[in-house]
Amino acid sequence: MALRLTLKPNEKIVINGCVIRNADRRQLLTIENHADIVRGVDLLDEDEAGSPVKNVYFFIQTALLNPSVRKELRPVIQKDLAALVPIFHEEIGIHIFEAANHVSCADYYKAMRALRPLIKYESRLLDMIKERETATAAE
Repeated sequence: MALRLTLKPNEKIVINGCVIRNADRRQLLTIENHADIVRGVDLLDEDEAGSPVKNVYFFIQTALLNPSVRKELRPVIQKDLAALVPIFHEEIGIHIFEAANHVSCADYYKAMRALRPLIKYESRLLDMIKERETATAAE
């Protein structure tokens, strides 16, 4: 089955390592065979990867965008995902196992997608820690 993507004006996507930017109108693309595809909004810049979950996400993204390093990155990614398991409770931690499964199947986009809820959760936790530190410093 083909993948249909509707691109917003000026939206960027990466297909098999090729960066494509849409023009100023919505466009519909149909991808009729397997390709490594990721939307620009799903990409992290290297300087954004400053937390444990975002670091793993960035490695997965790197494997998706650069097939030549996948073999080297896969054990690193799996090790880093395993290190996250004891940190998060079971309800949110299920996303780690899901991501690890997708990495094992070489489906890096799905692995990235599985980590998105974990990134949001981690961000909320880090914000709470910062708020507590700020409140403690103010006292």
